Amino acid sequence: MQTPPKFKPKTYVPIRNKILTTASTILLSGIVGFGAGYAGSHLSNNANVTIQQQTNKSNSGTIQVADVSDIVEKCKDSVVEITTESVSSGNSIFGQYVSQGAGSGVIISEDGYIVTNNHVVSGATSLKVTTTDGTEYDASIIGTDSQTDLAVIKIEAQNLLAATLGDSDILQVGDPAIAIGNPLGELGGTVTTGIISATDRQITIDNETMTLLQTDAAINPGNSGGGLFNADGNLIGIVNAKESSTGIEGLGFAIPITPAKDVITELMQNGSVTSRPALNVSLYDYTSSNQTQNSKYEDGCYIVQIVKNGAADKAGLKQNDRIIRFDGEKIQSTSDVKAILKKHKIGDNVKMVVDRDSKEIEVEIVLQAQTQAK
Repeated sequence: MQTPPKFKPKTYVPIRNKILTTASTILLSGIVGFGAGYAGSHLSNNANVTIQQQTNKSNSGTIQVADVSDIVEKCKDSVVEITTESVSSGNSIFGQYVSQGAGSGVIISEDGYIVTNNHVVSGATSLKVTTTDGTEYDASIIGTDSQTDLAVIKIEAQNLLAATLGDSDILQVGDPAIAIGNPLGELGGTVTTGIISATDRQITIDNETMTLLQTDAAINPGNSGGGLFNADGNLIGIVNAKESSTGIEGLGFAIPITPAKDVITELMQNGSVTSRPALNVSLYDYTSSNQTQNSKYEDGCYIVQIVKNGAADKAGLKQNDRIIRFDGEKIQSTSDVKAILKKHKIGDNVKMVVDRDSKEIEVEIVLQAQTQAK
């Protein structure tokens, strides 16, 4: 059987800022994220890195004009610009081409650990970080996680001003929100203010369903990887997406910082998220209405790649199996599978029913940690 045809992208998009060129280096945007340097409790991890957190459990307060300028002054040295470059194969006319981009990161430790978006650094062959005093550093990727769109990078530096992480779990609709970044790559330090419009918006981006904060603070290309802050200047989110439809404004999204902390810590320790159960497959959502020709495939979620010796492989699943039920629940899309996986832990036994050559087959899967394809 053939692999189902390519799936069309979703409406919501990460705020990418890249261009393809065959000759010169082009910087489209320097995304700047700010974090407060207030004293707080400390989150320790096995990498012997201290992350500052707020001690109070309140996001109360109203934003006055003077307050915003005070927050920017306190946060500005926690801002870095990230410049990326990657080399990709082109066609017979252009050969290889260079993709340049820019993003931002928020310093989370005084010795140079920086959190940003996965899509900012994904595929980069080189990374440069510039701090607010103009110093440029080579950076290395410590860990990435496409499921949460988070990444941690590292520069060799000391005595940096780290952001203080707030508590996004106690946010309420209507709480003040401040986004700080460099829209269009030309307007560094731009501050936009608004409110938290929703605290648990389910958004699908690049086939990954995320629970994000929604804000009406203006978000534009150039804000990706930047910070969303509360009225106390504590970091409550990492901006990563906006509504892309023409004529729609005031729909920006950010990764809430409280659930992100565990991911950030795992990336610092292990380079990947090792505590999350996985099937060790690549899935594809097929929809016949998106195709120009008649197809023999039914709509649904298909297995298109299986990692050798992974959970699915050991259970006897095959390429082009269509998943019908998983853990007793009907499956219509990849997001359904991922939602069920989030309810389980490594080592759980879970039943799955698939359609293979018009026959229903039930298998039992022992969930494993994520394994990279070789």
